[in-house]
Order: sequence, then structure tokens, then C-alpha cells
Amino acid sequence: MAVIKKKIWPRNFDLVSSGKKKFELRLADFDIKEGDTFVLEEWDPKTKAYTGRKMEKRVDYVFKFNLNDFGQGKEISEKGLFIIQIV
Repeated sequence: MAVIKKKIWPRNFDLVSSGKKKFELRLADFDIKEGDTFVLEEWDPKTKAYTGRKMEKRVDYVFKFNLNDFGQGKEISEKGLFIIQIV
């Protein structure tokens, strides 16, 4: 199992740490798999520095896709995507 460290902005840090947000949308420019430890380190974009707050989460599921996997690349680039958390 790997340990992956990534920056996270304050608003999203608070949402993840409170349990409200249970997902991350990230550029797939690194290797990650189920069971890995995801370390989220709070980064303040205003000061361009880490705040010192961090949390560890276990990766439960990874879904990787390309914008045109569903034949909708043009529509996605025009309208964007929703990531919808359901409970």
C-alpha cells in the first residue's frame, strides 16, 4: 500500500474533515489504488503555504475516466461535469 500526499485548499479541507465531502476529483497524474493512504495537507492559495493541518484517509474506490469515454467530450468541455455524492 502506498502513501500519497496532496495539497487541498481550506474550504475543501474543512468539508472532507467534517465528513460532508467524501470524494476527491483529481488530475490522474499519479498512481493511486484502493487501500492506499491519501494524505491531504491543507494549502492556503492566498499565502502559497501549507497551514500545518493534514489528515489521512484510506482510499476506498478509484474511478478513472477520460472526457470522451462516454462519447461526450465536446459537451463536457462546454458544460463541465458534476461529481454527485449520493448516500
